[in-house]
Amino acid sequence: MSGHSKWANIKRRKGAQDVVRGKIFTKLNREIMVAAKMGGGDPEANPRLRQAIAKARAANMPAQNIEKAIKKGTGDLEGVHYEEVIYEGYGPAGVAVLVEALTDNRNRTVSEVRHTFTKHNGNMGEAGCVSWIFQMKSCFVFSREDTDGDALVETALESGAEDVSEEDSEFEVTGPPEKFEELRTAFDKAGLKYIDAEVSMIPQNTIELEGQQAIQALKLVEALEDNDDVQRVSANFDISEEVMKDL
Repeated sequence: MSGHSKWANIKRRKGAQDVVRGKIFTKLNREIMVAAKMGGGDPEANPRLRQAIAKARAANMPAQNIEKAIKKGTGDLEGVHYEEVIYEGYGPAGVAVLVEALTDNRNRTVSEVRHTFTKHNGNMGEAGCVSWIFQMKSCFVFSREDTDGDALVETALESGAEDVSEEDSEFEVTGPPEKFEELRTAFDKAGLKYIDAEVSMIPQNTIELEGQQAIQALKLVEALEDNDDVQRVSANFDISEEVMKDL
């Protein structure tokens, strides 16, 4: 599962930039609204909402904003109707790019996403062109320095995980998407603190980029993520620690 580790590491390295851009609250607000609309406003009975709230709290989103988003999703407050859409395409060097969005205007969003691909040396493809490269998985990342590896492996495998791997300074646990809550509960009870936890699209293979292609790929992902309608971007490129430092 090193493909996910590499992409997850890239996302974490640039995560602070997302906060600086001020985009994160907008995206979290939409995710909470859609989760509440689809599964109800009770996070105990709605795993997707529970995960969205956890992310919002981790990003220091005010409690009143979270509550308002839930109420808009359930219809207790008036709000905008958002629908989920997925776009697929190719970036520099043919890397696969999967874009998950929540939009109130499909025509606007598809036009903007297509323009972004073209502007950054990529192209948007047909549905299904790259989605086969990705699999949805529960993913947990732990610091090797702060985690008992033996306890992690035992807890993970007893709770439905498929794989525990080591990547640089981290452990990564992956499992079926439906096992996310069971795994998270088990880690919490065992006192195993993760630095990242989500259900995400994992690339099954990666393409290593250097130099100008690495710069172009990062710029494409960042430009896509800058779009308020875009919730998540997954890609199958890898950039080494050395190249990331140079960038």
